[in-house]
Amino acid sequence: MAAWTADELDRIADADELEMAPLRRDGTLLKPVPIWVVRDGDDLYVRSFRGTNGGWWRTARAGHAGHVRSGGVDKDVTFAEVADPGTNDRVDAAYRSKYGRFGGAYVDPMVAARATTLRLVPR
Repeated sequence: MAAWTADELDRIADADELEMAPLRRDGTLLKPVPIWVVRDGDDLYVRSFRGTNGGWWRTARAGHAGHVRSGGVDKDVTFAEVADPGTNDRVDAAYRSKYGRFGGAYVDPMVAARATTLRLVPR
């Protein structure tokens, strides 16, 4: 399995946003949408602000593949669903720490969207 390099992890984690383009069933990419991304150790995670109603998230969950761009990193990825409570607790904390300056109106929905947590795995 591929892994992120230390440089890629740092560059993506330091960026405020990540451009997410999930792969549709017909093999084409959705138009990229900007989303928040957080790091936990050597892994990167995203969640849907709109919860399970988020269009990009539904497409990512259905196809489990796509493309991301952030911090000068341009990479094809696999989306791995995350149900582990411990991982989700750390991702919650990462969202609060990284994006807390934007206030609860933005951070609270991301923390509440635990059911949409996806790990980005480079391909």
